[in-house]
Amino acid sequence: MDDPSHSPASAPQPAATPTESPVPTRRSRRAMQTLAMKTDIAEAARALMLERGYVATSIGAIADEAGVAVQTIYNSIGNKSDVLSAVLDLAAAGPAAPSLVPAVMRERIAATRTPPDVIAVLADWFAEVHVRTAAVFQVIAQAAAVDPEIAKLEQRRATQRLVNYGEAAAALRERRGLRRGLSDHEAAALIWSIGHPQVYRTLVGDVGWSLDAYRSWLRTALTAALS
Repeated sequence: MDDPSHSPASAPQPAATPTESPVPTRRSRRAMQTLAMKTDIAEAARALMLERGYVATSIGAIADEAGVAVQTIYNSIGNKSDVLSAVLDLAAAGPAAPSLVPAVMRERIAATRTPPDVIAVLADWFAEVHVRTAAVFQVIAQAAAVDPEIAKLEQRRATQRLVNYGEAAAALRERRGLRRGLSDHEAAALIWSIGHPQVYRTLVGDVGWSLDAYRSWLRTALTAALS
């Protein structure tokens, strides 16, 4: 029998080459570049609209601020109302961008076990998101008063929020957290009303509540309304 110490199989082998990270495809690189460009446009638009207002901010000014061509904005996002909608999306998502709010909330609610956990997620979310979006909602409200297209945007986004809160209502029902006789649609409307941006603007912005006081009130109000 051959000595295994001298067999070819036992000869020193070259070190294994580390597994290389997958190289992004041309399509994925293009998608990342497009996403980065849209973010730059939305950030530029937000800065200008908060400074000048919606009406006084032109697509040309946004293009100059973002360092892109005007047609690039139309091709990648759309018209000025579409840009404002993108500004709201970016502000609402915050650090989770480019994920959209519904995906963020589904993940947070999926991690809950009890009805109070769901209420806490909602209260924390409203306290978190309104800090980022209050100024944008103010721009929308002012523009909606003079621009029918923005009025439609305001209505559409409000309806979207109402639909999305239906998922939170369903999660409460699954965890036996909705009081008897309250439908998911009614529960969604209660969540929508209590967490409305105008309520935050009045209590925190006008009356001067602290963010902690607002969050505590949200938990109390949501619990009383839904349980």
